[in-house]
Amino acid sequence: MAESEPPTDQAAGSRPLVLLTGATGYVGSRLLPLLQERHVRVRCLVRNPETANLPPDEWTELARGDVLDRGSLDAALHGVRTAYYLVHLMASTADFQRRDREAAENFAQAARTAGVRRIIYLGGLGDESDPKLSPHLRSRHEVGRILRESGVETIEFRASVVLGSGSLSFDLIQSLTNRLPVMICPRWLATPTQPIATRDVLAYLLAAMDLPPGPSRVLEIGGRDVVTYGQLIQEYARQRGLRRLLISVPVLTPYLSSLWLGLVTPATAEVGRHLIEGLRNPTIVQHPQALELFPIQPLGIQDAMREAIEQSQRNRPKAP
Repeated sequence: MAESEPPTDQAAGSRPLVLLTGATGYVGSRLLPLLQERHVRVRCLVRNPETANLPPDEWTELARGDVLDRGSLDAALHGVRTAYYLVHLMASTADFQRRDREAAENFAQAARTAGVRRIIYLGGLGDESDPKLSPHLRSRHEVGRILRESGVETIEFRASVVLGSGSLSFDLIQSLTNRLPVMICPRWLATPTQPIATRDVLAYLLAAMDLPPGPSRVLEIGGRDVVTYGQLIQEYARQRGLRRLLISVPVLTPYLSSLWLGLVTPATAEVGRHLIEGLRNPTIVQHPQALELFPIQPLGIQDAMREAIEQSQRNRPKAP
């Protein structure tokens, strides 16, 4: 795919143009092939088109841009009807809240200027009124608010743990459970959460493109089951045939837990620390309007975990 120039009206044809940010990330890289299957004209916003490893398609183009560079967004958003905002800067810096705020403000301004009709954003669940809401979840909500206040219709999905091979949440569960037969666990492993399968997240994101025009809205999405984080670990262990002992203690703080986590998965220690800080917050669906708006029946925890494990095993490099 070549780097794009702003399309002419004739080149644009009758197909609406969709901008996909985060195309190289976990959710975006899985959404792109589904958009391509629908023969949607997709423009992927990437910092380095020369190194972006994206599946080729005649209806897909690359646009050079960076959400932290306001001036780079105008050409990328030219002619766009729907924009997916799947950007999260938590992995790039400890000051992710400020950078996420700046990125959202840049994108909101550019989308409004370009006449974008709809922004579709994936954020996180959590009670906004909770004074102990983690910085990670509070930042996710702030980004959604900035996009909604742009004047562009915004569909904000809020999800909890996303279960799928390659998702950070699943990879952390997998790494911990595979490596530690006995886990000293803090009390927040009893915090309720409503995990959702990757396939269901993608189904919601796709379906949002076809909603009739309307006001901006926040839609909470989750799987069929409400479980605890400890039960997630136990379900993974059960399906893998592993015997694991979880010992709950009151003194292991989220910060200490993140350091412990870093010893197990050092490559994701910084992001893992932010995620673990959010585990003390319940993340369950309180307002299930999404089930009324879309004909999607989310998977339960057993099926979602089984799909994630099977996909992880298929993706495992084969021994030479």
